[in-house]
Amino acid sequence: MKKKTVYWLPKTGVLAVLSALFMACSAVVRIVWAAGEPSLTRSILWLQVVLPLAANVSFVAILFRDGRERLYRSAIPVWLGCVFFAVKALGFPSLIHTVLCLLLYGLVAVLYTATVTGYVPTQKLLWMLFGLPMLYHIFVEDTQKAGWPVHDWLPEISVLCCMAALLCISLAMRKRPVEEGTPVRRFGDRNDGRRLRSLSPIFAVSPYIMKTRNTAQNFIEDHIEVSEMERYIVEKRKAGQKQFGVLHVLLAAYVRTCARYPGLNRFIAGQKIFTRDREIEVNMTIKKEMSTESPDTVIKVTFDPADTAEVIYERFNAKVQQVKDAPEDTSFDTLAGAFNLIPGLLLKSFVFLLQAGDYFGLLPRFLTKLSPFHGSLYITSMASLGIPPIYHHLYDFGNVPVFCSFGKKRRAYETQRDGTVVRRKYIDCNFVTDERIVDGFYFASALRYLHNLLGDPWQLDRPPEEIVWDQM
Repeated sequence: MKKKTVYWLPKTGVLAVLSALFMACSAVVRIVWAAGEPSLTRSILWLQVVLPLAANVSFVAILFRDGRERLYRSAIPVWLGCVFFAVKALGFPSLIHTVLCLLLYGLVAVLYTATVTGYVPTQKLLWMLFGLPMLYHIFVEDTQKAGWPVHDWLPEISVLCCMAALLCISLAMRKRPVEEGTPVRRFGDRNDGRRLRSLSPIFAVSPYIMKTRNTAQNFIEDHIEVSEMERYIVEKRKAGQKQFGVLHVLLAAYVRTCARYPGLNRFIAGQKIFTRDREIEVNMTIKKEMSTESPDTVIKVTFDPADTAEVIYERFNAKVQQVKDAPEDTSFDTLAGAFNLIPGLLLKSFVFLLQAGDYFGLLPRFLTKLSPFHGSLYITSMASLGIPPIYHHLYDFGNVPVFCSFGKKRRAYETQRDGTVVRRKYIDCNFVTDERIVDGFYFASALRYLHNLLGDPWQLDRPPEEIVWDQM
């Protein structure tokens, strides 16, 4: 099977740290040069100072924040730097000198982007390419600047530091081959999801017509027969999992369904459709104590499509116990409390900025990990309250595409074909879904598979035979 190369960066690598230091030195030298200039016009300030500084700072930030998973983003500051060099080259007196410089830096930007995005399977050519600009500056440009004052040499030193940083990073990259068909991150992806680019036109257009989750909600009422589930729960409790219950079975079945039908793990953001590949994030509102005075808090637990029922039980219960045992507020409570300190009008403006950042995928990952409005599923148990399940709306802020509510067990007497009457136990389960992520047939197929798992929950004790990837 054909393999594609993905590049990543070890965080503790000496060369990576050296690259960041060179970029930082480049920025400092450029600031010193700008401070010593007697008169800076607005065009020089933006093109010769602000633009290269933006490239320096963003390159360093991307190295340490995204180097392991999204090194391809470092191509953005490289392009910014090459635009700066191109603008600088346009002022050269020699036409041949200008053309050569433009071609060289254009080649640097294109080849660097092609390498870090995986389209060039080797980085050896990149090493030579980053060596060329350094040699060009040292033996062509710098020979013409002999005798210049130190202050006039500062921009050249800044450029050489950039070239050294890029050379270090090209040497520090590590290759990670991936099988064809395995999803990899690319430009346009978010930090919490991968954009789907091969969907049918109707799915691509629908988020622009149905702009919010509230206008795209579908309501599904389902009834789950629990005879086998009860036997399964009894076995688990006898095996030592004392708190194992319906919630854990439903969660395990939903996670396993996402492994077979990954479309359930899609979400809409910025009128585009994204998918979470290996993360199934489940949100739930809980109380530390079952009393009307006890405040609510939200937990978020992340599962893998390959998780078994036992793993899901242990991970979920550990999170719940951690929240209940905590003497202080949870991270979500702290975040909500910080928002509550902001005056009303300012809070409204701040929420608008958050929505705009979320639209463009600019919210930091730590914030979306805390947010109860971002995730794969929001689930709530009405059984613990002793009432039937509700239909809970989807939130327009964030990206949760499915809300599940289930109620307490109920008994029903049913007449069979032979005329006999049997008593069965059911759990009513209501789903509210975002119809823009998949079509009705897909939802129906996933729901049938969910019923199959709940009818034979022992399947959940084994890892899935296959995990299906969503579309590329």
